[in-house]
Amino acid sequence: MEKRPNILLLVNDHQACYGHEERYGIKRPYYKRLAQQGVDFERAYCSTPLCCPSRRTMVSGLYTCHHGQFSGQSNAGYPYETYLEKLKEAGYQVGYLGKWHTGKGTPGDFGAEGIFCEGYGNPYRLEAYRKYLEKFGLPFPKARIEHNWCTPGWIDDIAEGEEYILDRPTMNECISGILTTPKETHEAFWLAYEACRKLEEYRESGEPFCLQVEFWGPHQPYLPTREYADLYPPEEIGEYPSYGDNLSQKPDIYHFEGGRNISQDYRIILPNDVPWSTWAETMSRCYGQITLTDEAGGQILEKLEELGLAENTLVIWTADHGDGLACHGGHFDKDAYMTEEVLRIPFAMRYDGHIPAGEKSQALISNADLAPTLLAAAGTAFSGPVDGKNLLTLWEKGGDADWRQENYAETFGHHLAHRGRVLTDIQYKYVWNQGQMEELYDLENDPYEMKNLALLPEYAEILERKRMKLEELIRREHL
Repeated sequence: MEKRPNILLLVNDHQACYGHEERYGIKRPYYKRLAQQGVDFERAYCSTPLCCPSRRTMVSGLYTCHHGQFSGQSNAGYPYETYLEKLKEAGYQVGYLGKWHTGKGTPGDFGAEGIFCEGYGNPYRLEAYRKYLEKFGLPFPKARIEHNWCTPGWIDDIAEGEEYILDRPTMNECISGILTTPKETHEAFWLAYEACRKLEEYRESGEPFCLQVEFWGPHQPYLPTREYADLYPPEEIGEYPSYGDNLSQKPDIYHFEGGRNISQDYRIILPNDVPWSTWAETMSRCYGQITLTDEAGGQILEKLEELGLAENTLVIWTADHGDGLACHGGHFDKDAYMTEEVLRIPFAMRYDGHIPAGEKSQALISNADLAPTLLAAAGTAFSGPVDGKNLLTLWEKGGDADWRQENYAETFGHHLAHRGRVLTDIQYKYVWNQGQMEELYDLENDPYEMKNLALLPEYAEILERKRMKLEELIRREHL
């Protein structure tokens, strides 16, 4: 009988990927090495571009409309299975380290062991983190703040140019700057340390394991140490292609914005009043934190190899959703709009002997496919139907022919309530916005979505075809 594989899942939070990585040369050597050892899915999408809904999809294989976690604040229950307890039932040791933010409860409710907290949380307030600092004689993390993008009235006390101690109950401040304490004080390196210890424990036990490591970053606050920030000189970061969008071809949801100095009465200021040099400095810190997180994840991958576990371990490295930083008029964070920047995610998978190495796949995949894939590799499955598919079938005979030809994603809004649906094929992207303008883009020829083809008569036939396909999908899948 074939030995069941171990599973290692690395998840970044809120990662600027689409539109940023190649344009600005974001350095992710460890992610790219993993992708070269397996498959890099270049057309991977989240189901909903918001933490809680997307993370709930990842554990359940269900779209947001089916799992019921519509916002980042609700506490919807779990009247369905997750892969955590299914793996536990199958005899796996299930470990979970890091951010949960998947809704009600914690990973411990599903049989996982590790270090985590309810809700969004702040890793720097956890007892295990404080013990880590004590063990290595590290100071509590502090940063020099360069820019405060927080909505006026929310966290007004963070002053630009001053030192900031990272001890708030929730670590989601819309700020950027430089971490002035050693890089080892960053949550990503702490989680990497804990993950390496856990891998050592698993090797000693000899039983199959699933270890999930959920970084809090590169989500803002963007606070890399100087060595990572200096990899991206702000003066070399040119204006983002859709930054100057006047939004004349966009639905009204694109005008919603609450960021400091870039909005008034929760409407984006057009043209943007903030000088590009300020944006470039914040983007530099964002990119630096991506590279920092990559190095931390790389430590885990190297430990896996060092312990001789890599050959029989399915490894996936992904993110829960993207980042709308500087896009379409100059947004900060994300909201109800459904651009590629917030929908697209990195997704690399290595599984020696089962999938090829060095492949760049154009298959349209969703993070709804994550859970079914993990369970299939472990020799089990959900008891009932789910929306996601097993990615391993892509390499079975006829697998490509049976794979989806359009990818579905949706939103229920964020700070702004809104119902939107997206259907994307290999070239065209159609967005239905309830009560607002439709969107249609040719992603091959307009990757930054500047030309809304839904407004042009010559694309009426394609627009109608996309409407009908979406309506058919909604009826068939009860979306």
